[in-house]
Amino acid sequence: MPKRSFPLAKVSTLIEPGPVLLISTAHRGERDVMTQSWHAMLEFEPPLIGCVISDRNHSFALLKASRECVINIPTLELADSVARCGNSSGTAVDKFTSYGLTPRPAKHVGAPLIAECYASLECRVLDTRLVPSYGFFVLEVVQAWVDTSVTEPRTLHHRGRGRFMVAGETIRLRSKVR
Repeated sequence: MPKRSFPLAKVSTLIEPGPVLLISTAHRGERDVMTQSWHAMLEFEPPLIGCVISDRNHSFALLKASRECVINIPTLELADSVARCGNSSGTAVDKFTSYGLTPRPAKHVGAPLIAECYASLECRVLDTRLVPSYGFFVLEVVQAWVDTSVTEPRTLHHRGRGRFMVAGETIRLRSKVR
């Protein structure tokens, strides 16, 4: 079947990164958690992650002020909380209390880990040069946590406009990378 033209406004639905994240932030007694799907690994060691966060999000102000956050990786079991966090504002509701998320103290940053998430990455802001133009923060992971009882995490992957895919079967292909 031949390919056909695709609307440019929908290109993001083809290339959305995954998994969907819950980014927790805190500053001067305020805390928030936001759903986020626009991110990319930038470096392996030290692990650097680029995240796009809109200046319209409450989390943006907390991240910019504190210069630290936790990237939490939810699984399918948290799909409802993920959607609700993404469709509400931290200025209007305490998302932890309202959506059944349990904050836990982090080891190196002031933002909380989310206990129900499969993995949590404590991060510090490394670079903000692209924030004014693109809302693009470069984060350095300073501590990683993972629930070792979860062997095949069914993470969520945003496909745009309220559609999500769930990670499925893991396959192995030949690789010389260790």
